[in-house]
Amino acid sequence: MSENGPDLVVAGAGGGLVAALRAAERGLDVVVVEASEHFKRGNNTAMSTAMIPGAGSRWQRDARIGDTPQNFVDDVMRKTKGTADERLTAALADVSAPLVEWLADHLRIPLELVTEFAYPGHSSFRCHTVEGRHGSILLDYLVRAANAEPRIDILVPARLTDISIDVDGAVNGATVTLPDGTTESIPTRAVLLATNGYGANTDMVSEHIPEISAARYHGSEYSAGDALTIGARLGAKSKYLDAYQGHAALSKKATTLVGWATVMHGGIVLDLDGRRFGDETTGYSEYAARLAAQRESEGWIVIDRPIYDKCLAFTDFRQTVESGAATWADSSAELADATGLPRDAVEQELAAVRGYARGEERDPFGRTSFEHVLGAPYAAIKIVPALFHTQGGLVVDEHARVLRADDRPIDGLFASGGAAIGISGHGAAGYLAGNGLLPALGLAYLAASFI
Repeated sequence: MSENGPDLVVAGAGGGLVAALRAAERGLDVVVVEASEHFKRGNNTAMSTAMIPGAGSRWQRDARIGDTPQNFVDDVMRKTKGTADERLTAALADVSAPLVEWLADHLRIPLELVTEFAYPGHSSFRCHTVEGRHGSILLDYLVRAANAEPRIDILVPARLTDISIDVDGAVNGATVTLPDGTTESIPTRAVLLATNGYGANTDMVSEHIPEISAARYHGSEYSAGDALTIGARLGAKSKYLDAYQGHAALSKKATTLVGWATVMHGGIVLDLDGRRFGDETTGYSEYAARLAAQRESEGWIVIDRPIYDKCLAFTDFRQTVESGAATWADSSAELADATGLPRDAVEQELAAVRGYARGEERDPFGRTSFEHVLGAPYAAIKIVPALFHTQGGLVVDEHARVLRADDRPIDGLFASGGAAIGISGHGAAGYLAGNGLLPALGLAYLAASFI
C-alpha cells in the first residue's frame, strides 16, 4: 500500500470482491470495507442462487447453444417492455461471457451451465452457477481468493459513511466508521459503492415500492440505502427506485427459499382457497406481489416426486425440505386434508392442470409451459412473498462511473449491484434470473477494469 493510500476502496464484500480481485490483477492496491462480520452468510450475494448470465460463453458453445449479447439485450428489453436502460444493458450483456470465463479461469471457480430448465424471460440457457447453486458457495470462492491476494486488505466490521472530493470534483478520500463510533479517513483516488440497495430501509421501501412493503425482507440488514445517501450528498443522480426483485417462494415455516425451479419443472401455486391465481411461469419476482395480494398473503407450492428430485440440486431447496416444510400426500384429497385447503378446489385444480399439461385444454391464465403431468404422491410447501433486493440506485455509465444530474461522471466514484441502477426497468415484472448478480459482479468488473 502506498503512503497515499489504496488505489481503490470498495464498500461491500459481496460482488464488490470482484472489483477488488480484478483491480489487484491489474496491479492496484485495494481496501475492502464491510459492515457485517457475518457477511459470508448474510449478504445478498451469499443469499442468492448464484445464477450469473453469460451470453456467448464457452459453456454455451460446448453445449451447442447459439446465443449472443444482443439476444440477451433483446430478452431484457422484452421482459421490461422497453423500460430498462438499454445502454447499461448492452454493456452488461457484452461483459457477461468474459466475466464468467474470468471467474472460472482467473479465480478457479468451477462454473456450470444450467440446462435442465429455462428461467422465465431467457430465450437461451445462459445462467451459469456453482455446484449447490447457492450464493454462499460462490462468495466463499471470492473471499478465499481475496484473502490470498496481498494487494487486498479487508476491513471488517466497518462501514463506509462518507466520500470526500477535491476542488476539481474528483474523489480523494473515504471515511470509515468503526463499531465503536470512531472514524478513519482513507486517502484514495477511487471508491466503488457495492453496498446493495435499500431493502432493509422500511421507510424507503414504503415510499418507493409500497406494493411489496408488507412482505418479508429476505436480505442483508445492512442494505439500508447508504449509497443513495452518500451519492445524493455528492450531487449524483438516481433512477428506477421503484424497481425490485421479489420472490413468491419463501417457505413460511423455514424462512428459506423454496425456489422457482419447482414451478418451471411443472409445479403450481395455490392460494388459501385452493385455487390457482395466475400464470406462475411469468416470473417469480412479479408473482411475489400477486401472492401478497391474496388472502393472508400466503399460498402453497404443489409439486410431485419427479420435481422434488430435480430440485434437490439447489441448496436452498434441500434446506427447506430438510426443515420439514414439505407436506406429502398420496392423493389430491389427502393433500387438501393435510394442508387444510378446500378438498373440492384442490381436486378440481389438480385435475385441470393435468388436462393443461396433456394439451387437452388451454390454461385460462395463459400458462403454456407444463413440463410434465403432475401425479401423486404430491408435496406441498406453504409460501409467503418476499422482497429480496431493490433494483434502482445511482445512475452509472458503461464503466460503472456514477453520474451527476447533468450526466457528467463523478471522477473516481463507481457503483455496482443494488447501489446502482439495474437492468430490470420499473417495478418487479422486468426482473430476469441473474439481473441482481450480473450488475453486482459485472459492474464491479467494469469499474476495476476502468480505474
